[in-house]
Amino acid sequence: MSDTDRLKRLKFRAWHRGTREADYMIGGFFDRYSSEWGEAELDWYEAVVEEDDVDIMAWALGTGQPPAHLDRPEMIAAMRRLDYIPLP
Repeated sequence: MSDTDRLKRLKFRAWHRGTREADYMIGGFFDRYSSEWGEAELDWYEAVVEEDDVDIMAWALGTGQPPAHLDRPEMIAAMRRLDYIPLP
């Protein structure tokens, strides 16, 4: 799979979560940071989007901790900044 196809697939998965809140949080995070990511970060995000929305949102809000295999402090810190959520 090409990098372009991978990014398109991840963007679609990020923005089609099932609730508007999850779309803004998970999709907004992808839109804000994905252009800065390398292979390791894309691998991490690919695993993250397979998790339940409620869990991902809890990690971003600081009310939950990711499982050990997804605990990348620099990525979770970026997620917790919430600077990627568009405000109406």
